[in-house]
Amino acid sequence: MSFKEKMQKYYTDSFLKKNGDRITQLQGNIISVKVELKAVLWIFHKLTATVLVKPDRSRNIVRCVYKRNRWFKKPEFMTLNQGNLVIVQGLKSTTGKKDDKKEYIQIMNIRNLSTKKDLIKIDGEQGQVKPVRKVRRMK
Repeated sequence: MSFKEKMQKYYTDSFLKKNGDRITQLQGNIISVKVELKAVLWIFHKLTATVLVKPDRSRNIVRCVYKRNRWFKKPEFMTLNQGNLVIVQGLKSTTGKKDDKKEYIQIMNIRNLSTKKDLIKIDGEQGQVKPVRKVRRMK
């Protein structure tokens, strides 16, 4: 095992130890997308994207938030439209006062199944969506 692999394993283990119970995945249709881009002194850029998703076979609506800060270059966000089928991967989050807790998902990655594009590209075969085949039983 090389040094790079050891460091990668260490970071993965520490992330799972810290956030393992908060990791979640959600599949559903997009209801609304709001993207805000703010610039401070033309140097520091803040991107905040709020996506409302209605999960499959559910009546509730989940709020997903993507935040990125970047120096000099503008951060990019993928094109999402109302009605697109997406898979959202992220961390559950609770903030606010005791009385009014606001629950949302902090987005780590979005996979748009309608256009087959990802927010953060995954290398190799893991990033490809494979169609499910029906299995025929032999008589």
